[in-house]
Amino acid sequence: MRVKNASSGKGRRKKLFKITKGFYGQKKNVFRRAHEAMLKALSYSYRDRKAEKREFRRLWIARINAAAREGGLTYSRFINGLKKAGIAINRKMLAEMAIHDRESFNRLVEVAKVSLGIA
Repeated sequence: MRVKNASSGKGRRKKLFKITKGFYGQKKNVFRRAHEAMLKALSYSYRDRKAEKREFRRLWIARINAAAREGGLTYSRFINGLKKAGIAINRKMLAEMAIHDRESFNRLVEVAKVSLGIA
């Protein structure tokens, strides 16, 4: 007795086309092209999830550096001063403070200066 594959094959194609909905041209409705496009899209999304983390860290560092320079320190000296003072706060929160709570950030700059022996 031969085995038929129609229902499971249809399900597999339906699942693929659901993923590629919104793609351009044959990439959305021709199985082979859609499968190729899906594999490429998944590899891009995996790669870019990693890249996004790097990009945000670069943005936070740029914001912290700009705010720290207004207080008279470079980014690296500011971070070093915070470490010497025993203050452990991540760059995301420092960047948020630099934008939204400048008073607190300036206090941290002063603490960093004192721990470095500048002020």
